[in-house]
Amino acid sequence: MTVAYVGLGSNLGDREATIRAAVAALPGVVAISQLRETEPVGVTEQPAFLNGAVRLETGLSPRELLDTLLEIERGLGRERRERWGPRTIDLDLLLYGGETVDEPGLTVPHPSLHERRFVLEPLAELDPELVVPGRGGVRDLLAELD
Repeated sequence: MTVAYVGLGSNLGDREATIRAAVAALPGVVAISQLRETEPVGVTEQPAFLNGAVRLETGLSPRELLDTLLEIERGLGRERRERWGPRTIDLDLLLYGGETVDEPGLTVPHPSLHERRFVLEPLAELDPELVVPGRGGVRDLLAELD
């Protein structure tokens, strides 16, 4: 089994209920961070987000896990219309063990993870000693944002 981390986000509809439904659909969840209200990134003229993260244990490959995340998003009404636009649910594969993956449609660690407080804070909450391959510890990455 591999420990993976998935980012959670929603800014349309009943955000918390949608995130809870996504977490319930995820295989192998062992911990969930607190949810935080955050300002949008990229397209700023949209509602605030609710963000968090989960730690899960999985036997799925990174690609199989990504496919599962996309299926859950579709099931919860996610429509991909605008990059960084509003969404009912966003599930991002942030980390997959200590692996680095770079293939079409899948990059792990998530390429913007180290720049986003709304991702790093929940990861630090789930595991303060967590290391992002090629970037360093989440606590150090958070300190660099201050």
